[in-house]
Amino acid sequence: MGNELTCTLRHEGKSFAGKALLETSEILFRGDTRLKIPFSSIKKLEAKNGQLHIRTADGLAIFKLGAQAEKWHHMITNPKSVIEKLGVKPGDSVVLEGNFPAHFQADLKRQRATIARSRNDAPWIFLAAESLEDLRRLPAISKSMRGATALWVVYPKGQKTITESDARSAGLKAGLTDIKVASFSPTHTALKFVIPKAKR
Repeated sequence: MGNELTCTLRHEGKSFAGKALLETSEILFRGDTRLKIPFSSIKKLEAKNGQLHIRTADGLAIFKLGAQAEKWHHMITNPKSVIEKLGVKPGDSVVLEGNFPAHFQADLKRQRATIARSRNDAPWIFLAAESLEDLRRLPAISKSMRGATALWVVYPKGQKTITESDARSAGLKAGLTDIKVASFSPTHTALKFVIPKAKR
């Protein structure tokens, strides 16, 4: 989600100054202390008087977020699907390059997206890059992109055989610009590329 706020945390009877980050599956706090609260560990969640109260088996954490408390409460209790986070809207055409898991294709169908065979006029292209060899497809994909078409390169997390630096470098060499990183799954990350505005 990438939401970040400067705030005060009340935890274990003490107050701490720092920044709270609302991520896809957890809340992080960095500052005078560090705290990570996975959504899966939350037993009770309340937003009141500008504060987000989060109770887990480890106790109560109170984030003083002001006007954003209600919004964060809603985002935690009603998380976006991966498809929504990646920007695919109902009715969009999507091209899949490489092998993607069945659950991802099912999510696309639930979002009423169309899985297309041709890259022509499709606003979204997804490339499954499990190795450096897969990244060699980027020049051909780049040449077929038009206008505001976006390319998501999906690669494994924490692998030395293919890294974010490898994916970014390959995209830049293919004439594209990287603009966003997103969590695709517990095991994979997605890097978004577009055609530079000057070349559209």
